[in-house]
Amino acid sequence: MFVPPSHIGLLNLSACRSCQPHSPGLKETLIADMDGHTPGEPVDMNAVAVVSRREWNAVEARDRTEMKNPAQTVIVHHTALRYCEHPRDSVSQLAHIQHMHMQERGFDDIGYNFLISGDGMVYEGRGWGIVGAHAKEHNFNSVGIAFMGNFNDELPSSASLSALLRLLHIGVLHGHVQPNFVLVGHRDVAKTECPGKNVYALLPKLRDQLQNQ
Repeated sequence: MFVPPSHIGLLNLSACRSCQPHSPGLKETLIADMDGHTPGEPVDMNAVAVVSRREWNAVEARDRTEMKNPAQTVIVHHTALRYCEHPRDSVSQLAHIQHMHMQERGFDDIGYNFLISGDGMVYEGRGWGIVGAHAKEHNFNSVGIAFMGNFNDELPSSASLSALLRLLHIGVLHGHVQPNFVLVGHRDVAKTECPGKNVYALLPKLRDQLQNQ
């Protein structure tokens, strides 16, 4: 059983409250001003654009294993590849990642459940309810979501952070993710720099934002 590090609290989206206005710092601005919203302004958490596997021409998976229960953990990754913020670049990168995972690493499919590009588009990887291949020993009770880019170098866009929050809200709403899920970075469960220092530094604020929506 995964025991989260002591600095990571459990989220409970079944007991969410409205955001309270505050004066954001530099990192908070990325979270609070998502898609042009100001702190305290409502965000439509039920709207997120998801590009299906068919739409990005994914190769058919060799096999699929269904999760037995809603995910207990959400593991945030980065692809550590080129930053993508245009659909044409993102689709090309997705094909590359899927080929790498299936042909070079021997996975049954692209490893992540979802991927998010810099323009805030969410791309379906394995999707909801399917066991991923993104964090060894943690795949059967988690969802793996990757930001497209190397976030040791890049800063994540506000659109991509907003997309993550909305995707997780929908995951809970539809029973794919437990309301009291744990949000962690890949480095919390494995010896890796993933999801990059710039994404990892924002995880505490993302947890706060999830609680307050």
